Amino acid sequence: MTALPIITDRTKSLRLVLATDAVVTAANGLVYLALATPVSELLGPGAGPLRAIGAGLLVYGAAVGLLARRRPIPPSLTWAIIALNILWPLAGLITLVTGALDLTTAGTLWTIVQALVVAAFAELQFIALRKTRTR
Repeated sequence: MTALPIITDRTKSLRLVLATDAVVTAANGLVYLALATPVSELLGPGAGPLRAIGAGLLVYGAAVGLLARRRPIPPSLTWAIIALNILWPLAGLITLVTGALDLTTAGTLWTIVQALVVAAFAELQFIALRKTRTR
């Protein structure tokens, strides 16, 4: 009797991490767009900047979601997502240091939480991308 080879999709964890990133990012963008005024009162920046950030997050989330569905997932595009997910926490840090958005205490905490979550996505995407390489 001949054993059948086991075929596994090496991209399963990468797809999951990318899809989760896409959903979280797009949801955040939708909240910023739909609830810009009350969110701006809570976090500090004006509704205008929140709408602009929200639109950017919505587009980014859609792009990451499309990448998660591609077969195969191009490593170069995954690296671009990882790089952008590293830049987001750095941008948050710059915002905090410069006071550019006049954040409230809640806004400062939210910026820190977002930075940690996005950095975690970058790390998980890096780990998952490494698992896709053939040995």
